[in-house]
Amino acid sequence: MTQEEIEAFAMGLPAVTKVIQWGGSDVYKVGGKVFAICGLSGGISFKVTDIGFVVLTEDGPGRQAPYCAKGQWVNVELDGAPAEDLKDWIRTAHSLIAAKLTKRLRAELGLG
Repeated sequence: MTQEEIEAFAMGLPAVTKVIQWGGSDVYKVGGKVFAICGLSGGISFKVTDIGFVVLTEDGPGRQAPYCAKGQWVNVELDGAPAEDLKDWIRTAHSLIAAKLTKRLRAELGLG
């Protein structure tokens, strides 16, 4: 996927905003919390589960995301994974971060 395709997909998820931060990276947020960063180190970084972190960094195309690894973040090269996998990982990252928002904020954002 290209950076433009990542943007189109991510912005199609519920209650997503995008800002340009950290040296020109596209930073995708839900409820003000970051769930994906595209452009950092030439790939995309995103939040994963504990199991996802192990699978993607030990057996998959990912590596610990720079500056974010402590919080279970993975970085994958955009050309290093099939588009459907990237979409699934971005969707999951969005869900993981949205689930951490307060119940009130989730309701305000229409996230249920």
